[in-house]
Amino acid sequence: MPGLAVRRRRARSEKAVHSTTETPLQTRTLRAGADIGGTFTDIVLVSEDIGSGGRSVFEIGKVLTTPSRPDDAVLQGIALVVDAAAAATRDIGPVIHGTTLFTNALIERKGARTALIATRGFRDAIEIGREHRYDMYDLHMQRPRPLAPRHLRFEVDERVSVAGRILEPLDEASLEPVIEALVAEGVEAVGVCLLHAYANPAHEERIGAILARRLPDVAVTLSSDLVPEIREYERGSTVLANVYVQRLAERYLTRLRQRLADAGHAGELFVMQSNGGLCEIDTAARYPIRLVESGPAAGALAAAHYGGLLSMPDLLSFDMGGTTAKACLIVGGEPSITPEFEVDRQYQFKKGSGLPVKVPVIEMIEIGTGGGSIARIDALGRLRVGPESAGAQPGPACYGQGGGEPTVTDADLVLGHLDPAFFLGGAMTLDRQAAERVIMERIAAPRGLDLLEAAHAIHQLANESMASAARIHAVERGREIGRFPIFAFGGAGPVHAFGVARILRSPKVVYPLAAGVMSAMGFLAAPMAFDFVRTRPMALDTGSDWQEVMQLIEAMEEEGRAILGRTIDPATITFRRFADMRYRKQGYEIRVPLPDDRLDAGALDRVRAQFDETYRGRYGHNVPNTPVDIVSWRVVAQGPKPSLALPRRSGVAGTSLKGERMAWSAERRCMVAVPVHDRYALAEGTVLHGPVIVEERESTVVIGEGAVVGVDGACNLIVEMPAEAPSKGSL
Repeated sequence: MPGLAVRRRRARSEKAVHSTTETPLQTRTLRAGADIGGTFTDIVLVSEDIGSGGRSVFEIGKVLTTPSRPDDAVLQGIALVVDAAAAATRDIGPVIHGTTLFTNALIERKGARTALIATRGFRDAIEIGREHRYDMYDLHMQRPRPLAPRHLRFEVDERVSVAGRILEPLDEASLEPVIEALVAEGVEAVGVCLLHAYANPAHEERIGAILARRLPDVAVTLSSDLVPEIREYERGSTVLANVYVQRLAERYLTRLRQRLADAGHAGELFVMQSNGGLCEIDTAARYPIRLVESGPAAGALAAAHYGGLLSMPDLLSFDMGGTTAKACLIVGGEPSITPEFEVDRQYQFKKGSGLPVKVPVIEMIEIGTGGGSIARIDALGRLRVGPESAGAQPGPACYGQGGGEPTVTDADLVLGHLDPAFFLGGAMTLDRQAAERVIMERIAAPRGLDLLEAAHAIHQLANESMASAARIHAVERGREIGRFPIFAFGGAGPVHAFGVARILRSPKVVYPLAAGVMSAMGFLAAPMAFDFVRTRPMALDTGSDWQEVMQLIEAMEEEGRAILGRTIDPATITFRRFADMRYRKQGYEIRVPLPDDRLDAGALDRVRAQFDETYRGRYGHNVPNTPVDIVSWRVVAQGPKPSLALPRRSGVAGTSLKGERMAWSAERRCMVAVPVHDRYALAEGTVLHGPVIVEERESTVVIGEGAVVGVDGACNLIVEMPAEAPSKGSL
């Protein structure tokens, strides 16, 4: 590629940076995205004029995650890409960040010592949960433990009705022994979740004020502030999850901001939320539970953004990293949003086996299959892959850091999909012999397989698991998975996407440039945004009180202006309205878009028609002449979407072939010679035919037999799948 320069830090072989800056930097505004994953931390640095055809900056870097101090990897990565751009940290404007730190703290139970304050008689609701069983026949079924153990769940005397009327005033004297116990137990965080506080927050607010005065060093979260909506169990679970990691979030984000400032950064630091929007770090530190799926959300946002640029509004976003794989359907150019999800699922990622969290999140399915997922033989002699991961330390056996378990990356290396001398563009050398040894000892010998058969079995089981998850995700949304092209990214995604596409019989696979750091790219396509919700049940009929509804909506919109207006021009903020609606006597709701104009009696038919359309799109049918109820009202405040064009890159025709490599063919059940191309040397309009391998520094694209590969002006690979797709393998 003209102008391509690769800079390597020899002292730290685990770092890699890819530079496509075309000229030395003068004075310009740069934007940086930093995504901390379980194995690698990805950094992207772009200039505001990227894709304009003029002088531009487009730098990407990847460093090993530093689990004990995650901000170390962020600073290392930023230093790499800034150096590659011949720039300085002071030249960077906004830095947009996403991290799995808070998710990991919840799963690993490494947060604060947390207590719960509840209405008298209701402290155990958080453990009783719902009557739903994720496994009907398992007598020893395990549920996730509440974040506040029973001896740290306290009660106060008070009562509020479902309509918000105070039935029993708060007895502040009943709070005194609670405060004494909090001090005696060394509690660091308190969640307050009183019955029907969403309808009247007065008692919670009073408790919060008392705790702030008496226990100023203790973190406190009120359910009426964080999640003012119905369903006490989910509300309590969300409050505990938020306050459990609140101090961790404050310390981490404050430290990161200070370290960036010490390095010369004078711009804003924003954090990606799980709903696909950005917020400033003071808000993020107050509501860290809104950040738990920030990285995966950014990947889905990037897929939607690229889909629009490529005229592919419907896509399956497929993100496979070092620890997990995520699948998300993009329909009409937008990922769908769900108001609730689960963390720390206990059993095979089954719904209902985790801690419910009521915050908006981009709807996707996530499974424990990544490049670092460990393969093993279980007690019944069956091959299993994941969810356990080797992570960044010690990592796969081939990393040479002491890892002794076979992983998916080890299998991909043995199968010839990866070049041991070109991992991270040659900045990190893989140990093929170590990979062969652990696969032979742990998988091949116990199963009576040869080395290549065992490696292929690991690779194929990973593909099958991810395809199955994607199929379930589509079926739950009433979609036919086979009609969606796949948008493949993540460090391991391009190696496995073709095999997954074969299983799903997908028509196309798109491999974007810089696929290995696509979530970090997604940060740069995200707008400032924040979600608000209020529960006010109402029947959708001629007796509806639309004046009260508009007061509620306008209050949420004003709150949105206050929060987003701290960082952007309030005049640029737009609002989208939604209602959680259901047929009468149903147990759960669907989110329905509402008209943008003023709601009044004349809007009744339009709202009902929109509900019918949304319900039919979700479930395939309607129930005519059945009354409809509205439970909660939602507002999404959003700033302008930043521009992010694709960098135009094209090599010289006929110069991309690097040679051949022996790689596994599933159809022939043997190793075959496969052409290997340099991604950055591919010219626009180039056509390749599978089997073929295309290498770039952050990922490797593996394409099987019968496929036709096209290259566009942004160096995206668009693969037409074979008409009669075989069901197995990658090559």
